[in-house]
Amino acid sequence: MAPERMADGSTAGRPEPQPRPLDAIDRDILQILHTDGRASIRSVAERVHVSRANAYARINRLIEDGVIRGFGARINHERAGQGASAYITLKIVQNTWRTVREQLRTLPGASHIALVSGDFDVLLLVHTPDNRALRELVLTRLQAMPEVLSTRTLLVFEEDDLEAEG
Repeated sequence: MAPERMADGSTAGRPEPQPRPLDAIDRDILQILHTDGRASIRSVAERVHVSRANAYARINRLIEDGVIRGFGARINHERAGQGASAYITLKIVQNTWRTVREQLRTLPGASHIALVSGDFDVLLLVHTPDNRALRELVLTRLQAMPEVLSTRTLLVFEEDDLEAEG
């Protein structure tokens, strides 16, 4: 039985092994899949000039090593009914990052969570249906967390997704 893989890519109860070095073909495969996560193994193999078996083995190794964390769709949040987006900064009680991160992962519309340095501790990106839902998330959900000392909400007026443009 394979070990349970955690959300951060590590395995339960075991430190993550050091990643193997990437060569030029691995980097080319990553660029292709970053641009088009739906690219077929055959297409990837042809574009990097290796056999399908080699491309398949390399992609599986990149997944097993945690280099590729998953595959997904890029979503236009506004067209998907999430017309309000905001970056929310949080100051948190020292040494509560792991607890806060687990709570933030359960928030509806949470899209990105980062522990950062500077004037605040956490940067959270959320997408909600409207400003009322955003206000509810901030005032009711975030500020009710005992580990959260303060928040600041930065509304997103317009955004440009740079991921996988090409």
